[in-house]
Amino acid sequence: MAKMAASMLQQGEDAFRKLFKFYRRKNPPPDFSDVIDFSKPGNHSRKVFNCDLNAALLSDGDACRAGLHPVCKWKAFGLDGYPGFIFISNPFLPGSQRHWVKQCLKVYPQKPNICNLDMHMSPTDTDNLWEKSRDQIRQKCAAKREPKSLLEKLRWVTNGYHYNWDTKMYSADHYTPFPSDLNALSEGVAAACGFQNFKAEAGILNYYHFDSSLGIHVDESELDHSRPLLSFSFGQSAVFLLGGLRREDPATPMFMHSGDIMVMSGSSRLLYHAVPRIVSSPDKQAVPQCLVQELADDTPEDSVVQNVSEEDWAVCAKYIQTSRINMTVRQVLGLGKAFPTEPDNENTVDIQPGAYHEGSSDSEESKVKRKKQ
Repeated sequence: MAKMAASMLQQGEDAFRKLFKFYRRKNPPPDFSDVIDFSKPGNHSRKVFNCDLNAALLSDGDACRAGLHPVCKWKAFGLDGYPGFIFISNPFLPGSQRHWVKQCLKVYPQKPNICNLDMHMSPTDTDNLWEKSRDQIRQKCAAKREPKSLLEKLRWVTNGYHYNWDTKMYSADHYTPFPSDLNALSEGVAAACGFQNFKAEAGILNYYHFDSSLGIHVDESELDHSRPLLSFSFGQSAVFLLGGLRREDPATPMFMHSGDIMVMSGSSRLLYHAVPRIVSSPDKQAVPQCLVQELADDTPEDSVVQNVSEEDWAVCAKYIQTSRINMTVRQVLGLGKAFPTEPDNENTVDIQPGAYHEGSSDSEESKVKRKKQ
């Protein structure tokens, strides 16, 4: 991998972008032998080391209520050269991942939350995407090319403080209540990683299919970069690239499987990163094995994780056969900080619909154009 990165720099193109294109290409398909797979003990690179978490900051009971194993059973890793980066390999209790898949498909896209479809459809058309899509998804035949349902056209949803794709800013008056269940999960994971007073204030949900990718970017719009960024993955797997502070810095590729959690904090909080490719889960089943299991009968009554009905899961399972869902959670404001005034629209950068989250029609990175002045 080091030789590959050096070659990229010598050829005059930044290392990250060329590695992105390498894993993005279809013919010939890329070689994944350099991709770190944290789920396979003994198959890690020399850069990987075990990471100690703080079990005292998240009790076993609170972990269980959030659908997680006790912290002492979590498998957490760090990477040499990436201080503050923590990778937690699927700490979810059996069956609990189903709750989050259902929430991301049925609950979180509901109004007043905002999604990419709102850019070119009326609020009435984008209301209750689940009800308008479930029968179409459930009846789909894998052997046929059929029109996509609205839910399958979903690329992103925002909640809490809504990210403004035009100004690249958050604002106080662009807010809807942050989901209480996702708040409990996020605060619990952050606490176990040493961030005891983390506040889950903004969420961006990304919906990927096998032809999707996420362009090279840095998450820097939050006003407090001392707080971590949390990333939760469900469904099919992804190749994730973690780079440096400059576009010229080479990136490290790693797999994110269903249930995996990444925490970007400290000096790793503002690193370039991207998702060039979605791949099948390692067990090669249509639905990853960790999503086949149902929630245990002894789940605490006060758990934020709820059992998913067979009817709802039939839709979720059909969707997840070709898709991956990612939840990223951020704290926007630091103690004593206020929102800045948004700039004049005539001078803003216009992020085109779909630029942040790319599909098969977008070959590489985010396409950005400036408005005519």
